Parts: sequence; C-alpha cells; structure tokens
Amino acid sequence: MNGTPSPHPQEVVRLDSVRKIYGGSRHHQVAALDGVSIGLHRGTFTAVMGPSGSGKSTFLHCAAGLDRPTSGSVQLDGVDLSPLKERELTQLRRERIGFIFQAFNLLPALSVLDNVTLPLRLAGRRPKKAAVNEVIERVGLADKRGSRPGELSGGQQQRVAIARALVTQPAVIFGDEPTGALDTYTAREVLTLLREAVQWGGQTIVMVTHDPVAASHADRVLFLADGRIVSHLDRPTADQVAERMTHLGAWGTESAAPAAQPGGWTHR
Repeated sequence: MNGTPSPHPQEVVRLDSVRKIYGGSRHHQVAALDGVSIGLHRGTFTAVMGPSGSGKSTFLHCAAGLDRPTSGSVQLDGVDLSPLKERELTQLRRERIGFIFQAFNLLPALSVLDNVTLPLRLAGRRPKKAAVNEVIERVGLADKRGSRPGELSGGQQQRVAIARALVTQPAVIFGDEPTGALDTYTAREVLTLLREAVQWGGQTIVMVTHDPVAASHADRVLFLADGRIVSHLDRPTADQVAERMTHLGAWGTESAAPAAQPGGWTHR
C-alpha cells in the first residue's frame, strides 16, 4: 500500500477536484461536494464549517476514506485512496487515521485502558505499556484506567476517545463535532487537549464543527457552502468566525464567493 509518492510531501491530506454526487436519476442528483481542491499540512489544526447541507460531513467522510468520491482524487499520508480495495482502506484507516465523534463511540463493557488500546489490538499490534500510559496521563485519566465509560462524565469519555485516537500515532485525526455533546467548560478543556496535541505533539487534526468558539482553536477555518470551499480564515477568533458564518449564505453562489486560489488553499 505504498502508493505513488505525493507531489505535495508536506500535505497529509490532499483533495483534488473532488465531487460527490448523491441520488440516482439525473434530475434528482445532489452535489454534496462540487469540485473541492485543498491541501492540509502536517502538524496543523483545521476546522471545517458551513450551514446545514453545505457538505461538511461529506468532506470529512471522503477525506478519511469512509466514502468514495464520485470523481476526483483523495491522497492521505501520500497514498492515493482511489485504487484501494475495501480491505486496504480499512487497514489504512486503522494504521494512519484517528477518529473522534460527538457520541464518543466507546465500548461500555471495556475499561478506559481497554478502550484506548482497542485500535492497536484490532491492528494486531501489541500495546506498549509506557506509550499507552503516557497518552492516558496526557488526557488526565491516569486514575481512571480501570473505570468503564458508564462511570465517567461526558468530558472524561471524550478524553478516552481522544486518547484512543492518539495512541496509534496516526497521520491525521478527524473529529466530527467532538465537542457537540459537551458543556462549554468541558468543551474548552477538550479543545485545549486537541490544540496541545497539535502544538506539542505535531499531530494533524481536521475537525467539523458548527461552534465558532471551537473553530477558534484551529489554525485555519475552511467555510463550505453548496459543496464548495468559499472562504477561509487563518488564526481566527470566535467573533471573526461567527461574523463569517452570518454572511455565509450570500457566498453560496459562485458569483458571490471569494475567488479560490488555483489548486485550493494550503497551509503556510
């Protein structure tokens, strides 16, 4: 699964002219993604925002190899996903991708330790005790190793999910509304953990969110409308993100959208 060497070696995720069409007949087709080209660099934190139906979830699913685009190409960690069979895609996701979901997706019968190490066991890798302990301590759950999810708060459960995503040392972590089920204070703690994973651990994170405060923790915010990237903000504040979202409806048409750079935006 080595694939062809990427012409963009600093980009851990690369989408080129990606379209995703849903619907069978020509008259009932919807373009969830409509020609998206973007490169996301290693060691960066990207938030993806947009109104309902803008294509945020489809963007994440295609970028993570959970869904195949109708046309265009996706490269992840230098591997072109297009020719991979399902088994190869599954292996790549296990080895190179971490996921954090709004609903935590922990196994209730397993302890914190077993939930965290589950991706390693599924990949046939023996967990290294020191590395696992370091990740669990980093997310602040050193005294909860033997607890089950039902004995933890929502914030603690999401910390388990973050540790589970970090433990395989993936090329990229995808977050789907990771703070959506948390109160404001707990959400801030979780976002700080993600920010630290990028800043100190060199992790790459791509997060779909509807929350301007959550997005303000990212290095860059991409704004989608009608399946296209119509704008972006670097080093955003929550107020800037909220203001941009307010005007986003007007950018849903091609004529009103700020011009994208050829080949899509890339990080600095």
